[in-house]
Amino acid sequence: MPEHKPTLVIFCKRPALYQGKQRLAKTIGAAQALLFAQAFLDCALEDARAWPGPVVLSPASVDDHDWAATLWLDAEVLAQPDGGLGHRLWIIDQQLRDQGHQQIIFMGTDAPMLLPGHFEQARRALDDHDIILSPALDGGVTLMGARRGWPQMADLPWSTDRLGHALEQLCQAQGYPVKNIRPSYDIDVAEDMPRLRRDLSTDPRPARRALYDQLGGFLTQDGVKYG
Repeated sequence: MPEHKPTLVIFCKRPALYQGKQRLAKTIGAAQALLFAQAFLDCALEDARAWPGPVVLSPASVDDHDWAATLWLDAEVLAQPDGGLGHRLWIIDQQLRDQGHQQIIFMGTDAPMLLPGHFEQARRALDDHDIILSPALDGGVTLMGARRGWPQMADLPWSTDRLGHALEQLCQAQGYPVKNIRPSYDIDVAEDMPRLRRDLSTDPRPARRALYDQLGGFLTQDGVKYG
């Protein structure tokens, strides 16, 4: 039986050429996007190691179960099923609740600007609200947590700028009190990079320092002008 602390679930993809971060790859190339995908994953694992409760790594394919198991031995690995993102989130949430997990917070690996304060606020908000969301500036969400099972959400407009509003409306229609915590943003296109580097400029966490340096090298390349 899991300890009675919120569980952090990281939806992740194994970094590989032409797998994940394809919007980013279109503007900076597949090889460079792969380097950032690995750096973003390192930041998410850094968040996991700071998490005070159970951690679950959920790779996008059952073929990557063993890879995910090498990332951090203290984490449970639960591979995602086939289907759209909303369906996959719902299934993993149900499987974890069947195991006894009660408060569950989902995150991806493309929001390295998330601060310890985001996670602390998410944990506290679940004491009083059924649903917590950290709205992303592009209309999505970067953290989504619940203390009871999510309603069916397969038909929501995932990966669009309408997702956050649609998700909140769905939960409210089902009678789930929703709390929007501190907003955030994820990294989808090259134009997001300068802001990310500014936001990481004073961040002391090791994976963030490494990403900050990586961004500096990328943004000073000849001919690269974003933001």
